[in-house]
Amino acid sequence: MMLDPQDWSALWLTVRLATTVTVLLLIVGTPIAWWLAYTRSRLRGVVSALVSMPLVLPPTVLGFYLLLLMGPHGPVGALTQALGLGMLPFTFTGLVVASTFYSLPFVVQPVQNAIEAIGRRPLEVAATLRASPWDRFWSVVVPLARPGFLTGAILGFAHTVGEFGVVLMIGGNIPDRTRVVSVQIFDHVEALEYTQAHWLAGGMVAFAFFVLLALYTLNPQGSFRK
Repeated sequence: MMLDPQDWSALWLTVRLATTVTVLLLIVGTPIAWWLAYTRSRLRGVVSALVSMPLVLPPTVLGFYLLLLMGPHGPVGALTQALGLGMLPFTFTGLVVASTFYSLPFVVQPVQNAIEAIGRRPLEVAATLRASPWDRFWSVVVPLARPGFLTGAILGFAHTVGEFGVVLMIGGNIPDRTRVVSVQIFDHVEALEYTQAHWLAGGMVAFAFFVLLALYTLNPQGSFRK
């Protein structure tokens, strides 16, 4: 296989990033999806629009503003420096934060759809049986909305793997620290190393196909689409 150590390093970093981001997205995205599914607040539309903005914003635009927020003169950057955490840009942690924002709608929307499909009736029945909100979530929502959680996890992982603009803006191109597969492919093409680029790009194409195949197999009616 025509992969050098830097290619393997980029692959490992990409898998590590996507796994970390997917776990965070499920933790952060589930409460947001729950709130959007059941709230009657006038802010529902505003929150939905904010969550969905990465779907329409150019990645470089989102990356640029995240860079400003997390930079030395931004509020997030000032906070992390005050806490002794240093700067987030051009670090793996910065990539995780940026990727979480960028992939958020790909987890929130499938989970929200799955929760909305459950309806209120099963939760009301569980409440009459004196189940606590926590028990209702784990014994009713999670089993019934499992396809939505699984779809969200797959989409969040796959979308993180395929990122380029956001990771380049926030992480730059630092070997073994922020250089992910998409950036490595760009480097190979820029250096006219098309054979190495073919190996990595071909792997990405195969990965994308199997992700979509898994989604359509799990959701034959396309229920993961909003």
